[in-house]
Amino acid sequence: MAAMKILTGTGLFLAFCALGLLAMAICTDYWYETDARRHRERCKNYANKRNDPGYIYISNHNLPLQMPPKSLERKGNGPDAGALIRGKRHFLAAASAMESHCSRQFNSTVSGLWRKCHREGFDLETEDLIHKGIIQRCTPVKYHYSSSILPRHLPINITKTIRQDEWHALHLRRMTAGFVGMAVSIILFGWIIGVLGCCQQHDLMQYVAGLLFLMGGTCCIISLCTCVAGINFELSRYPRYMYGLPEDISHGYGWSMFCAWGGLGLTLLAGFLCTLAPSLSTPTRTTTHKPRQENGTV
Repeated sequence: MAAMKILTGTGLFLAFCALGLLAMAICTDYWYETDARRHRERCKNYANKRNDPGYIYISNHNLPLQMPPKSLERKGNGPDAGALIRGKRHFLAAASAMESHCSRQFNSTVSGLWRKCHREGFDLETEDLIHKGIIQRCTPVKYHYSSSILPRHLPINITKTIRQDEWHALHLRRMTAGFVGMAVSIILFGWIIGVLGCCQQHDLMQYVAGLLFLMGGTCCIISLCTCVAGINFELSRYPRYMYGLPEDISHGYGWSMFCAWGGLGLTLLAGFLCTLAPSLSTPTRTTTHKPRQENGTV
C-alpha cells in the first residue's frame, strides 16, 4: 500500500512538472533560433572590398568567359589546363552564390508557436529601425492562408509550387499547435482525475489518470515531430534562393523546444508510474464465517 502511494504521488508530481514545462514552451518564442551576424559581416566585407576612388565594381554575371592562357592552349587538354578551368568555374560559382545570398537580407530571429521576433542586441541596424518604429520587433505567425504573402512577378509554375508548399507548411503549423494544446488539456484532465483518485483511494481512477498521461504524451510526440518536420520543410522549400539559408548562418532549436521535449519525457514517465501503481495494491479479503452445523441438521 505504501509503495502504491509513493508511485502515485511521484507520477502526479512529474505530471505537474510536465504541465509547467509544456506551458512554458507554449508561451515562449524560443523554439527555433537563427544567428546571421557572421553572414552580415561577410556581406559587408564583400561589398566594401574596394573603396579606392575610380574603382568600378562589375558583377560576375556580366563578365565574359575568360580564355585559358596561351601556354595551356599549346599543351592541349592536359590535366593542368582542366584543373585551372575547374578552379576558375568554382571561383565564379562561389562569387555568384555570395552575390545572390547578399542580395537578400537575413536577420537574427527567434520563432515560436505564435510569434517570430528579431533577437535583441544582435543586429545594430535592425535595432535602430525598431527604435525608430519603422519595423516591429515581433510579427505574428499566421495560421490562415493569405495570397498576399506570395511573391510577385514569378513564372506560373514557380508560383503554383510556392502556393502548394505554403498550404503544406500551414498544415504542419496547425498540427503542431493543435496537438500540443490537446496534450496539455489531456494531461491536466488526467492530473485532476489522479488527484481525486489518490484522495478517495480509488485504484481505477489512478489507472485512468495514467492512461490519460500516456495519451497526452502521444499527442505531444505528434506535435514535436510535426514541428521538426515543418522547420525542415521550410528550409528545403523551392526555390532555394528565396527560402534556403546560407551556410554561414547558424541556426538550431532553442530552449523552448527542449522544455517541450522535457515535458514529454516527464509525461510518459508519469503515465508509466500511475498505471503501475494500482497493480501493487493488496486487495482486502473479507472472510465470511459459515454457521456451524449441528447434529441432526442438513
